[in-house]
Amino acid sequence: MNVATDEEILSMIKQKSTRERGLTLLINKYKERLYWHIRRLVVGKEDAEDVMQETFINIYRFIDTFEQESKLYTWLYRIATNECIKLFRKKRLPETSFDQVSDYLTNKLYYNTSEDGDKILVKFQEAILKLPEKQRLVFNLRYYDELPYEEISKILETNVGALKTNYHYAVERIKEYMLNE
Repeated sequence: MNVATDEEILSMIKQKSTRERGLTLLINKYKERLYWHIRRLVVGKEDAEDVMQETFINIYRFIDTFEQESKLYTWLYRIATNECIKLFRKKRLPETSFDQVSDYLTNKLYYNTSEDGDKILVKFQEAILKLPEKQRLVFNLRYYDELPYEEISKILETNVGALKTNYHYAVERIKEYMLNE
């Protein structure tokens, strides 16, 4: 099966006669990667599906503004990540702390885990959910998606040095949680 390159997809999207085909190819190429990126951040399947839908709506609405200053997947991840952050902020009412949102996500993690689920994996996921928002985002993008810091800096719109520091602290907090909880 011959998979279209990002350049071919973007070229199709720019032409009126092949726009829909190009958008379909884009969605098919990136839907699984984006879904799991979103799912790791928001945990619950329903929330992930909602965020995924909003992500693709925004991709469809704003694809013409993509200036190709970064890689296409970087732009897609930025949209998906921003939609996750919107969901976090929507769930975090003014009187709700980030820790309460983390507790909410942790409860969802246990709710969405089967009884015979791997306890170490669940504990690892719980440790990630206990991280501050920025560290959790950086950790997920680096650890799971294996993105280089330069790409993460474009997604999160921050500098590489800060990302490396956030990742380092995230790893240390996860290790501490895994050893001491």
